[in-house]
Amino acid sequence: MKTVLIIDDHAQYRQLMGEILRANGWQVLEAGDGESGIELARRQRPQIILCDLLMPRGNGFQVCRDLRANPALRHIRIIVTTGRDYEADRQSACDAGADAYLTKPISAEAILKAIGRLLPRIAPTGQPEAAPAVAGKTTPVRVKFWGVRGSIPTPGPATVQYGGNTSCVEVRAGDEIIILDAGTGLRSLGRALMAEFKDRPLKLTLLLTHTHWDHIQGLPFFAPVYSPNCRLRILGYEGARKSLVHVLSGQMESPYFPVPFQELPGNIEIEELKDLQFHVGAVRGEAWFANHPGICVGYRLFTADGSVVYIPDNEPIMRHRVETAIWPKQGRDTVTFAQEEEAKMISFLRGADALILDSQYDREEYQKHVGWGHGCVDDAVALALRAEAKKLFLFHHDPDHDDAKVESMVNYAKQLVAAQKSELAVEAAREGEVIEFAPRSGPPPVR
Repeated sequence: MKTVLIIDDHAQYRQLMGEILRANGWQVLEAGDGESGIELARRQRPQIILCDLLMPRGNGFQVCRDLRANPALRHIRIIVTTGRDYEADRQSACDAGADAYLTKPISAEAILKAIGRLLPRIAPTGQPEAAPAVAGKTTPVRVKFWGVRGSIPTPGPATVQYGGNTSCVEVRAGDEIIILDAGTGLRSLGRALMAEFKDRPLKLTLLLTHTHWDHIQGLPFFAPVYSPNCRLRILGYEGARKSLVHVLSGQMESPYFPVPFQELPGNIEIEELKDLQFHVGAVRGEAWFANHPGICVGYRLFTADGSVVYIPDNEPIMRHRVETAIWPKQGRDTVTFAQEEEAKMISFLRGADALILDSQYDREEYQKHVGWGHGCVDDAVALALRAEAKKLFLFHHDPDHDDAKVESMVNYAKQLVAAQKSELAVEAAREGEVIEFAPRSGPPPVR
């Protein structure tokens, strides 16, 4: 349900506006002063705030400035309401971050019309409009690769077959557009989305595995965040040293980038996940911590037509422990621990229809990169086989690998599968490739 917060020290006005909005399908929150209103906004994160200009413990200007200073709350649309009609106040409210300015007394029609303008997906009556036909219920789930490279972009003639952009994968399921990571491939995805939707509302969810640069550097160049018609929800986990908000806004600070994150016109909401299970609309999601420096996860999305697992950065823990020769030093307990952790990972991967997995190195290269947080093709195949995945996509291609090298790794992986007489299909992820799931009847299986 859409939520509106009314911040006003006049109880009768709050009651009147609340009745109007409840009658039109809104959940209504109330606060009697600016300070408590700001605190309620931080906890509840409403879509709309109606904020009086003159209040005790924080006037409307202060409320606007406080909320706009917090990138995690920038998705909130603020309507300043006042009994005074001075152009200077109107301009000051705009400068402070207000999205609209209404003079009391305000009619029901005026307030609903103002909300409708600010939230394009909400009709003036307060009822949800029909969602645009993005990927309707009869459209199969679709996965598209926009960036498949690891570490750093590698454009040029040697990478034209598989692509040189860093990690970015698009998943369309029902009415949801879910983006996995924001590497440089995000730029091309943004251009495609803007061409497809034009001036129509665009609702997106971005899942970040971690905040290493090759997984976030496309965000400043993502065209939809410069459109007020875009609503982008960014989900991820807090890093080892900095919050998700701090990292994403930090890369756009001067002198690194000319446009501050706080000034992006798009409606952006950043949420740090606390649990390993979540939902994006009707799509159920799960996360699992990968063996990679810092806080890094992989994601599994359960759709009506099958499941997608995305783990772009991971060094299989058993291989890591073997190659670092920890066992003789620490005894069999560490063997048991590693086996248990790998069993948990395999359970997370179990039966995936599409498994997109870190396989940056060949076996010889891995010997020189033990402890870097990336795996080799041998282990990617072994994990996929043990998890009984349907199809494996080798991912996070090394920046030093040209198309011929990636092709040789695919052929080698297929030989490993054939030796086990398995039906596992193996490909190397390639920019522009689209995977369409065969439609299934009934709800997705429950794990």
